Amino acid sequence: MFVRIVKMSFEPSKIDAFLSFFETKKKLIRGFEGCEFLELYRDKTHPNIFFTYSYWNAEADLENYRNSDLFKNVWATTKKSFNDKPEAWSVDKLVSLI
Repeated sequence: MFVRIVKMSFEPSKIDAFLSFFETKKKLIRGFEGCEFLELYRDKTHPNIFFTYSYWNAEADLENYRNSDLFKNVWATTKKSFNDKPEAWSVDKLVSLI
C-alpha cells in the first residue's frame, strides 16, 4: 500500500464550486478499485490550498484510476479552478499509530 498526496491551490472565488464538485465525486473516487482511503484537507493558514490523501493497494491501481474516465472528468473540471500548479507525491507509509 502506498499514499498519494496531491496539493491544489484554488482561485478563492472558485473554492465553493470545487467543494460542491468534490462532494459529488468523492464516493466514486473512494470506490475505485484499489483505493482504500480518501480524505480532503484544507490548509489552516492558506484557505485556498487543499490536499487529497488517498491510499492505494498498488501503483497499478492508481495508474488505472488516472487513466479512467472518472479521473479525466474530475481532473479536467478541477484544474480549471487552480491558481497555481498542483503538486503530487507518491509515498510509502512507514509507520502509523492509531
